[in-house]
Amino acid sequence: MPKYVFDFTEGNKDLKDLLGGKGANLAEMTNLGLPVPPGFTITTEACRHYLEHGAVPDGLDAEIDRYLDALERQMGKRLGQADDPLLVSVRSGAKFSMPGMMETVLNVGLNDESVHGLAERAGDERFAWDSYRRLIQMFGKTVLDIDGEHFEDALEDAKRAKGVDDDLDLDAADFKDLVKTFKGIVREQAGRDFPTDPREQMDLAVKAVFESWNAPRAILYRRQERIPTDLGTAVNIVAMVFGNLGMDSGTGVAFTRDPASGHQGIYGDYLQNAQGEDVVAGIRNTVPLAELEQIDKRSYDELLQIMETLENHYRDLCDIEFTIERGKLWMLQTRVGKRTAAAAFRIACQLVEQGLIDEDEAVSRVTGDQLVQLMFPRFADDATAEKIAQGMNASPGAAVGKAVFTSARAVELAERGEDVILIRRETNPDDLDGMIAARGILTSRGGKTSHAAVVARGMGKTCVCGAEELEVDVRAGKVTGPGGVTISEGDVLSIDGSSGAVYLGEVPVVDSPVVQYFEGTLSVEDGDELVGSVHRIMTHADTRRRLDVRANADTAADASRARRFGAKGIGLCRTEHMFLGDRRQLVEDLILAETEEDRQAALDALKPLQKQDFAEIFEAMDGSPVTIRLIDPPLHEFLPDLTELSVKVATGEASDDERRLLDAVRRLHEENPMLGLRGVRLGVVIPGLFAMQVSAIAEAAAEQKAAGRDPHPEIMIPLVVAVQELELIRDQAEEVLREVGVEAPIGTMIELPRAALTAGQIAEAAEFFSFGTNDLTQTTWGFSRDDVEAAFFSRYLELGIFGVSPFETLDVDGVGRLVRVAAEEGRKTRPDLKLGICGEHGGDPDSVHFFHEVGLDYVSCSPFRVPVARLEAGRAAIKSSESDSR
Repeated sequence: MPKYVFDFTEGNKDLKDLLGGKGANLAEMTNLGLPVPPGFTITTEACRHYLEHGAVPDGLDAEIDRYLDALERQMGKRLGQADDPLLVSVRSGAKFSMPGMMETVLNVGLNDESVHGLAERAGDERFAWDSYRRLIQMFGKTVLDIDGEHFEDALEDAKRAKGVDDDLDLDAADFKDLVKTFKGIVREQAGRDFPTDPREQMDLAVKAVFESWNAPRAILYRRQERIPTDLGTAVNIVAMVFGNLGMDSGTGVAFTRDPASGHQGIYGDYLQNAQGEDVVAGIRNTVPLAELEQIDKRSYDELLQIMETLENHYRDLCDIEFTIERGKLWMLQTRVGKRTAAAAFRIACQLVEQGLIDEDEAVSRVTGDQLVQLMFPRFADDATAEKIAQGMNASPGAAVGKAVFTSARAVELAERGEDVILIRRETNPDDLDGMIAARGILTSRGGKTSHAAVVARGMGKTCVCGAEELEVDVRAGKVTGPGGVTISEGDVLSIDGSSGAVYLGEVPVVDSPVVQYFEGTLSVEDGDELVGSVHRIMTHADTRRRLDVRANADTAADASRARRFGAKGIGLCRTEHMFLGDRRQLVEDLILAETEEDRQAALDALKPLQKQDFAEIFEAMDGSPVTIRLIDPPLHEFLPDLTELSVKVATGEASDDERRLLDAVRRLHEENPMLGLRGVRLGVVIPGLFAMQVSAIAEAAAEQKAAGRDPHPEIMIPLVVAVQELELIRDQAEEVLREVGVEAPIGTMIELPRAALTAGQIAEAAEFFSFGTNDLTQTTWGFSRDDVEAAFFSRYLELGIFGVSPFETLDVDGVGRLVRVAAEEGRKTRPDLKLGICGEHGGDPDSVHFFHEVGLDYVSCSPFRVPVARLEAGRAAIKSSESDSR
């Protein structure tokens, strides 16, 4: 029979799959001899069994009995006994940190008898009744699914009746009355009495934690963070220690380095006379952790020693939760802390300098997604907007948007394409969908360890917390600031997550220093520590990566930028993009040409424009390969609109030319242009089209070579599904190349399932493959990208049919398998076959790792994503070498 329960002394930090992150790290701290309250962990296997079968596995109750009995013997008291009760917390703990997304119940074991015993033991009646009302409140909301506002409103009524603003001003009698009120709420809302049996409380709380794995906010968070849905959560049963025993007690959160900037120092929040949930909930503003030195120097010094121990042990930034119970420090949790993108790069390099990690590990500690965040614009230094408040710089970035006060409104406006700033007194886990939708989050309460701050940092979302000067009235939909400034829903404001400043109106944004560094307008010497850290990480990633990185670029300007960003060539130059705008008419003339003379005239008009464009790109990418895809226009993009022409003719407004044009457009009209007359098919049915393009490429390359440059054109035939198509066009292209006296490899895009499945045949006529994963995804899934994302993708994501859009991250099981088959069979035919990818997946971090694994030679992506692909290619190589060494 599986073992479902582990004492903290039995686990370690490497058992996160089984014990969850919290349980594994509590065990690790216990093994290190740190002051951890005794307890035990119920495994993720038990959770998965419960979620699958609707009941706990056989034997679990008996195991819990044994471990609870051992805990009671260790503590010298029994769960919920009347005279000196053992109380426990029941806390979730998944493998990956999901702050606030799942449930916790504190003070389990209290009832009408044991509350008196707790009061007598503590010598504090107020504390005991405060703990009891907290249990009923948390249990009612978490276990019995009662709307938390019922309890919150009752608490506010109690404070209002006494004429106070803070729950610290309520006394024992007030809390005793609240207990009675809360019990009434439970009876009314749940249809049952609050359970007084301590073991029933614990068992129900355990099941509620299991069930919270599938709570809507947890599902949404996992989707956002790409956490697998089948992991389940562990449950930690921990002997309670109390931070609400008076002003010599308290609770806090500490970071071994600043999670916002990465700078070393004393960072965190502390709240006297409070339990742990009070800090992350942001219901009262905390004091900076440094002030603990004046409040309780002995605990402060011990905490600093433990922080150093943990950082050296984990070799990383650690996020720590602690409680002080009447001068005794207890460690309640540690984990590798979430951090901003800037902090991630700085900390990785700092740890290298300290000798705690090597350069490979430093590259592995940062991600392409974090690098993207560093490339976002920031507010201009010379902005003159009116500053209306100053909060805490909880998560950096520059966010501008319309003020909204509810998550539902944030989602509604964001779906219309509007930028919004979500404003709350404090956020809670139910605000997650609004936080995802918003450009930024602003709260008037809470600090850097509040729910808003932690979740925003994890998502890379701009956040300012604890802007106390602002009075937020959610119900009225307005904010009142200093000097009578009022912000109503829809008013534009700007928040700076790097400084904590809040501005009225729109503040201009400028390029980030990291983009300036990549552009070459800011040197490492002139940049700050962050630019130096990015430079160091990127330099090492470049030395480790096997994959080359090219760019998708259709103009010389894009090509130049791509080169500055580190691209080693152009992986996709789309020639049809050269004929948008004013040139579109030329392609229309070619498609609609009715005679050989008309067709040749259109080709003659196109060629010099093509030649000039190619010459400029070759010059920008001098010495590097440029893969040019021959024209691949879905016809509807280059023909007049059928409906507009039909209406004109029907209403008698059309000219004779327009009536003739309508006949031609009807003849060429396609129900599904993406699968119609395009790509190689167009080259087959329009004589001279591809030959004209190849001639323009060859002549441009010849002229560049004569001018002393080193062009490297590569000619790519699109939408091939049969080797015969490729052979036909290849023969034409090679004849033109011979006439001009230029050499260029000829290959094809693999963008249709048949092409992938017959890659061995196609490789007989192709010197390279470039996987067009956008079309390959469309045709493999049967999805039209232009339609389905808005139509039903949100529902598919919600139901877990897929965890992320297959257009965003490559579908490894389906599309990826076609890529793998094509790569293997293509190289079986032609061992020196060059393989690349030029779909949008070329700049997606997860996809880059797959392309490294299957042995492609390069990835190609938009210029802005080139640094991301470079970094992820380095990370993929390091990960691969580590796997090989194991």
